[in-house]
Amino acid sequence: MSRSRARVLLPNRQQLELRASDLESLLPEGHRARLVWGYVERQDLQGFYTHIRVVDGGVGRAAIAPEILLALWLYATLDGVGSAREIARLTDAHDAYRWLCGGVQVNYHTLSDFRKDHGEALDDLLSANVAALMAVGVVTLKGVAQDGMRVRASAGAGSFRRKEKLEGYLEAARAEVARLKAEVETDPAQAQRAREAARRRAAAEREARLEQALARLPEIEAIKRRNGKKAEEARVSMTDAEATVMKMGDGGFRPAYNPQLASDVDSLVIVGVDVATVGSDQGQMVPMLEQVSARCGQAPHEWLVDGGYVAHEQIEQASVTTTVYGPVPAPKKDEGVDPHARKPKDSEAVAAWRARMGTEDAKAIYKQRAATAECVNAQSRNRGLTQFLVRGSTKVTCVMLFFALAHNLMRTAALAPALLGIGTGPSALPGVTG
Repeated sequence: MSRSRARVLLPNRQQLELRASDLESLLPEGHRARLVWGYVERQDLQGFYTHIRVVDGGVGRAAIAPEILLALWLYATLDGVGSAREIARLTDAHDAYRWLCGGVQVNYHTLSDFRKDHGEALDDLLSANVAALMAVGVVTLKGVAQDGMRVRASAGAGSFRRKEKLEGYLEAARAEVARLKAEVETDPAQAQRAREAARRRAAAEREARLEQALARLPEIEAIKRRNGKKAEEARVSMTDAEATVMKMGDGGFRPAYNPQLASDVDSLVIVGVDVATVGSDQGQMVPMLEQVSARCGQAPHEWLVDGGYVAHEQIEQASVTTTVYGPVPAPKKDEGVDPHARKPKDSEAVAAWRARMGTEDAKAIYKQRAATAECVNAQSRNRGLTQFLVRGSTKVTCVMLFFALAHNLMRTAALAPALLGIGTGPSALPGVTG
């Protein structure tokens, strides 16, 4: 007698389910998205609202609130997501992004435009953040460490061309733009076609990029001359004219930018952001010091840098307002020469720097540089800062400002949680998770 087959219910995970739930219940109280929203809702975002033309009682579709777009980019930065298209996808697929949107539909064009069009407002937001942390004693400016980190640009090595090639390509691009304009004049209906409009726009953008490349060529030629090379060897990218071929950490050479970050030693809070288009850190100390002094309303007591920054003229200028700590280069020829002894051509500031760096106190202070700057850089790398997806130093600076704001947000949560309203309102955070 055969045994009957048992009847059981097996899981069917392909079936669709419709569940009624509110967005508020999607995230636990301590989720990181709530932390981000708690920060955003307490900021003065007037600088972001100035770009919105639609007003109550007027015509036009309502704009997406800057709070939503800012929160999405901050959370995405902490989440290691740097693509506007990916964020747009996550607003449909991920509970944290859906919660931040609160039912508002967001497309990648809006996200991309928001990131690149608000550089000044983002810088003001960083200043407000640093000022708030200074007010509660978290940021002291007793010491500030500066360091650069070369990040791959959104340009290929094969996009670099010399002057003759660039001029030829520009001439061809201008001819193409003129031809497309002539077609529109002879056949006005053709302007309505989306394909032709896209062709004209692409041709104009290519012409603009080539003009930018030729405009930057003299700068690259001057660098070649300083390095003892022929100016004719200078090449500029047709994709991103401001990207420069730099030696990367692995020893290879790639198109990149050299973002500069200045961080408070005591709190690891980022207090300064800049973007250099050259691979060397020489000449970057004084501009960053001036930026931090203006942002904070006072100059730091101590400024810690590595050997790439310690040019004599930079030390002289910086020493007017702060004390510079950086390694003294070892003698190139005579091994018996004391590197910390004053040299005949040294100014008072340079001589004082040499003598200072020979003391045990200075060596102890300088040890804080790596623990500060390298730590901040490493956290940025861990959050996905390995290659820029935007082109041009202006847009790259906006990306770096988002990284600085996201980094400082987490430092604020750790050092001054009251500034984020932790434990109150929709951003209630007994403990940050997610």
